Amino acid sequence: MTFDFLFRPSHAAYLRRASALLEEAQMARIEHQAAAEHHSALARMYSERVRRLENELYRQPRATEHGPADGVADERPQLYSLDSSRKPGLTSAP
Repeated sequence: MTFDFLFRPSHAAYLRRASALLEEAQMARIEHQAAAEHHSALARMYSERVRRLENELYRQPRATEHGPADGVADERPQLYSLDSSRKPGLTSAP
């Protein structure tokens, strides 16, 4: 038979090495699957961030660019503001 050489005692080292390589490959697969899940979560997070920033930049009414008409300051936290009126100390971190 063609695979008889695998079962000879002289090839035990080959079998141990093949077993070690198999285990290494399985661990690498698990690590890469975990990394893929992490990157997928990051992609979703950045998609949401892009959506929020686009809402802030492009979908605000033009009247709010110069401040409220009645002189009352806007009390909403400016977590994602890109302008110089950003309130210090606020971050986007939870």
